[in-house]
Amino acid sequence: MTRPSPPSLTYVPLGEHLRRRLPQLFIGLALYGFSLSLMVRASLGVNPWSVLNEGLEHHTSLSFGTITGAVGVLVLLLWIPLKQRPTFGTVANIVVLACSSDLGLLLIPEHLAFPARVGLLVGGVFLNGLSVAVYVGARFGPGPRDGLMTGASAATGLSIRLIRTLIEITVLGAGWLLGGSVGVGTVLYALAVGPTTQFFMPWFAYRSAAERAATVARSARATRTAPVRA
Repeated sequence: MTRPSPPSLTYVPLGEHLRRRLPQLFIGLALYGFSLSLMVRASLGVNPWSVLNEGLEHHTSLSFGTITGAVGVLVLLLWIPLKQRPTFGTVANIVVLACSSDLGLLLIPEHLAFPARVGLLVGGVFLNGLSVAVYVGARFGPGPRDGLMTGASAATGLSIRLIRTLIEITVLGAGWLLGGSVGVGTVLYALAVGPTTQFFMPWFAYRSAAERAATVARSARATRTAPVRA
């Protein structure tokens, strides 16, 4: 059985097939926030943005989730000079991630044994990659951090890969200087989350009505032009 090829992940209008896409968006974002909680409680290193959030948490009285949301809003301000426009998915990203990550930290105990922490780390990285495929696949528009990446790439002409790398290094360095946890989990996340997301994306990426119609039309044309065998 072969996996379907993923469609474009560009924005699809809010009203299209809302009953299918909206639950997918919220489930994906909730799982993403919970995956951050798993990696934080593992205490073996977190992804670069969580390193920054942890570092800021050491210097404020705010919760991890609240800081996650506040950083999302600040990043959103950087969209203005890049001429990026937020969508419903952008706002949902900020709100749901803040709530679900704090809820996860309330539910998951601290100071667990090392084997349990390893399990939390591996599960958190896996769940993070899956959740990205789920919420991005709903195609409600990019989150604040993804929009910063695509907007900076469009404004500078540099590749998304280079822009993403520069952003991640900058965020990681700032978070480390502020006292955020950097460790094997940070490396595992960098190596595993991309392939995990790519693996699951074909099943969760929504195909718009126009894309489905185009696929049907291409299939019909291929059938009409196929050679007839005697």
